[in-house]
Amino acid sequence: MNWQSIDITMHERVATVTLDRPDVRNAFNEATIAELALAFDELGRDEDVRAIILAANGSAFCAGADLNWMKAMAAYSDAENLADATRLADMLRTIYLCPKPVVARIQGDCYAGGMGLVAACDIAVAVEEANFCLSEVKLGLIPATISPYVIKAMGENAARRYFLTAERFSAAEAHRIGFVHELVKPADLDAKVAAIIKALVSNSPNAVQQAKLLVRDVAGRPVDAALLADSAARIASIRASQEGREGVASFLEKRQPSWLH
Repeated sequence: MNWQSIDITMHERVATVTLDRPDVRNAFNEATIAELALAFDELGRDEDVRAIILAANGSAFCAGADLNWMKAMAAYSDAENLADATRLADMLRTIYLCPKPVVARIQGDCYAGGMGLVAACDIAVAVEEANFCLSEVKLGLIPATISPYVIKAMGENAARRYFLTAERFSAAEAHRIGFVHELVKPADLDAKVAAIIKALVSNSPNAVQQAKLLVRDVAGRPVDAALLADSAARIASIRASQEGREGVASFLEKRQPSWLH
């Protein structure tokens, strides 16, 4: 497929989806939204893909929404605005629900909707020089569509501050509040991402998928009888699965499991 605003490469069962609008700091428009939704849907279904990297070309990771696109939206009807916002929400949800683990490679500044993209990923690695900002209220807007993911990633207390102030904050602060998992020097970014990817693809593909689902389903639930029953059913099911049996057998037999061959 001829992508307009992204690029996709494959290497050893790892897909890299790269935002490719460096001239506008990878700000996204309707084409970017459609292409990201399609890319993550297809990669999530591809049995040959074990992990996905979300990266960007240029000096910035993502500056959020393209201002020319936002200017055009100002003339939309209420119905058109709602449809447009729904497409953005669906794209973020597609990344968030992707059954494959997704690692964000943040090589530069990440603002507004770009933070939504990162928050929808499972693991985020950023260079120490990157800056972050939820800038929407400066423009008379709110970070509504990205809020479910950003609040999960940084927590309610940090979101209350940065949603309201639109302050720019450092990668060190993003790491402190839990929005990113790792901080590295630019020269070490690819090595750190590669190390995380190696860890991901060394594990049982089915177990990784089920563990990702487990976190999403259990987080925030009360520890009650229903949760205990659910968690017991999950471990019982995966113990009896093909990869579950193979993993235990390979460990006891001191050999590599089949998914590493």
